[in-house]
Amino acid sequence: MDLNLLVALDALLTDRSVTKAAQRLNLSAPAMSRTLGRIRHVFKDPILVRAGRGLVPTPRAEALRNHVHAVVESAQALMRQEQDLDLSRLERTFTIRSSDALALTLVPRLMAVVRVSAPGVRLRFAPEGEEDVDALRRGNVDIDVGVIDEMGPEIRVQALFRDRFVGVVRQGHSLSQGAVTPEQFAACEHIAVSRRGRSYGPIDVRLEELGLSRTVVVVTASIPEAILLAAGSDLVASVPECLATATQQGMVVFPLPVQTAPVTISQAWHPRFEADKAHGWLRSCLRQVLAEAPG
Repeated sequence: MDLNLLVALDALLTDRSVTKAAQRLNLSAPAMSRTLGRIRHVFKDPILVRAGRGLVPTPRAEALRNHVHAVVESAQALMRQEQDLDLSRLERTFTIRSSDALALTLVPRLMAVVRVSAPGVRLRFAPEGEEDVDALRRGNVDIDVGVIDEMGPEIRVQALFRDRFVGVVRQGHSLSQGAVTPEQFAACEHIAVSRRGRSYGPIDVRLEELGLSRTVVVVTASIPEAILLAAGSDLVASVPECLATATQQGMVVFPLPVQTAPVTISQAWHPRFEADKAHGWLRSCLRQVLAEAPG
């Protein structure tokens, strides 16, 4: 019995792609294709079949998926059990899910910390999409970083820091000098940041309480994109302070003239990694880096 076949099968069923599974296991695509052939022979089933441009699992593969993943996780836990963590010799790939804006400030500083202690560690950043808890449960994502909503009773969540929203405008903008009043703020045209395409939010609620309303002319899902748009126009962007400070580059950052609730940036992980020393070390690195976030 070749247990490496189960590791490969787990990767194939997770990624549903020979190429991505090969990258996950640091193999070539042809080598992974040959391994898939051996898996098909052992299980006497196609396992993955072509559907358009992608691959889909057979019913037999779907029935195997959770069992295979559990066996692989247990085997990896056994191999790591009772071993002292030697960061200088640690070779492991961690997947961190975060927004592109947070990754913009997080990646350089986290890599600087990680590379000093563990040069063999690789970090893979996955973009935010559907923040489903299954990605943490399956091990597709090791740590989720961002504004964490309810993810299930078993998921561990740790608050890292709290942030507030601020306004960002280009140099020379009418709001770039002195204190900004609600009336001045509402009179400008605005950029809204929403992954769901919404142009109305907590800022609008606070303005309405003062009998004011603002005009949103652009909605974008990306905070860096909103800042870039503000840099080249007379539009006003409202973004978290740590991201505005980290990417301002000549922009003017000012406190919003209305009070909005602070946002809490947290990290979340599955409890099976609670006692994993390498995972715990990475969580401590994230705490260190985000505790020193700009702003």
